[in-house]
Amino acid sequence: MESTPRGAWRSFIAAAICLPAFLALRFFGWAQAGAGIEVLGRPLAAELITYVMGWTVFPLVTFGIASLWGRAAAWPRFVAGWNWINIIQYLLWLALSVPVVLGAGGLIVQGLTLAAFGYLVWLEWFTVRVGLGVTGSRATAVVFLDLVIGLFLAGLAQRLSLG
Repeated sequence: MESTPRGAWRSFIAAAICLPAFLALRFFGWAQAGAGIEVLGRPLAAELITYVMGWTVFPLVTFGIASLWGRAAAWPRFVAGWNWINIIQYLLWLALSVPVVLGAGGLIVQGLTLAAFGYLVWLEWFTVRVGLGVTGSRATAVVFLDLVIGLFLAGLAQRLSLG
């Protein structure tokens, strides 16, 4: 990973790379819920707004945390790693959604989903620990923070899409 501020900025291209997968996941979810063309209005706008927020809020908050911990110099390497592992995350979720869209279900899909979630949490934890050069417990706190921000943004998207 590039450990320069310029490299960190460049890594945000991952947001553009992940956008098609993000949209596909949202449309799959809406299709399963029986939603129609109405999702192309306010719900889609809400999802896009919170998508952008997701790519900006967490990095900004972690910059403050890294500074507090005396790890600001390591933050560009960390954020570059975090951005790039998001591609893995989206590809994995997209691959797991295909069988569900095709009608598969049951314990195998649930088990694969749980295993994928565990792997992705570990991958982010590893990226935080190595990227910032912090202890495992601090890395756990950062991953937990990311999960909380993600849940908040999902709720915000839902709220915004309803009006």
